[in-house]
Amino acid sequence: MNKNYYAVLMAGGVGSRFWPISTSENPKQFHDMLGTGSTLIQKTFQRLNKFVPAENILILTNERYNDLVLEQLPMVKQEQVVLEPAMRNTAPCILYAAMKIQKMNEDAVMIVAPSDHWIEDEEAFAKDVIACFKKCETEDVLCTLGIKPSFPNTGFGYIEYNKADTAQIKKVNQFREKPDYETAKDFLAQGNFLWNAGIFMWSAKTIVNAFQEYQPKQYKLFRDGLVCFNTEDERKFISENYPKAENISIDYAILENSSSIFVLEASFDWNDLGTWGSLYDKLDKEENNNAIVNARVLTQDASGNMIRSKAGKVVVVDGLNDYIIVDKDEVLLIYPKAKEQDIKQVLNKVKDTFGDEFA
Repeated sequence: MNKNYYAVLMAGGVGSRFWPISTSENPKQFHDMLGTGSTLIQKTFQRLNKFVPAENILILTNERYNDLVLEQLPMVKQEQVVLEPAMRNTAPCILYAAMKIQKMNEDAVMIVAPSDHWIEDEEAFAKDVIACFKKCETEDVLCTLGIKPSFPNTGFGYIEYNKADTAQIKKVNQFREKPDYETAKDFLAQGNFLWNAGIFMWSAKTIVNAFQEYQPKQYKLFRDGLVCFNTEDERKFISENYPKAENISIDYAILENSSSIFVLEASFDWNDLGTWGSLYDKLDKEENNNAIVNARVLTQDASGNMIRSKAGKVVVVDGLNDYIIVDKDEVLLIYPKAKEQDIKQVLNKVKDTFGDEFA
């Protein structure tokens, strides 16, 4: 296994669209969402560990999830868990992790990957990432994996690449914001647009230099603490200075500014598992097209439902079609799949009405 390969596993999100399973105290990446026997963060770690040494995988998460990470990934040492004392979007935490990695190994190339995506063909994933790593080892470029669109999705950002580029890894023209439906249809018709999966590869040196060029204030903030990184003094510096970092995504901070971005069309199936509906799409269905996790279900005139309970619980459903039915402890959610994007707002109402203990 290549000792210059590193990974940053992003595990700080709350996943509020998966409420009530995903909560601020125990978000979706720490749950076995598909009933496979492994949580999403465990599956992601195992996938990365096929080509990245276990000791070279950093887990980037919020301070409150430190114990959950160590419990679910017992092979990980405390120094591999990079803790954010404040939520500041993706750019500051990626710069922080990249500086730590560069200090460990000047020749490091790294992947930044979400902890809550589902990828079935792990060999194809490894092959694609290593192809990008090889390019990043010899060129000062920033690479990303793009997903070939299967329909005009308005929930993803898009990557427009150069149609004239005949190379496997193609030059990116621009990143495009989440489109409306007609614009998304136009993207697909043009044929040179991919979904932005938020999976990035680069050398530690190249990404740090990109921050120095495009985000000099952010770069200086963390550069002043470089002497502390990977030492006992790191936590004190980060606790005092991380909250000062600008709240900005890696897309806005770097990717939309750089002219050295390249994309590889992924050769594997991918699902971002962003909503109950996306989980429903991923799961096997029974004869009435209901997707079931853990529960023992009896249905009558019920189809297209996403049904989840604790293991072995008997759930009887009559006359419901295309609903999300989730039973967890003291919360029962029965909600139309068509309105799943509103679950965030429902969660806020639950907090206001019943208190934060249910959220």
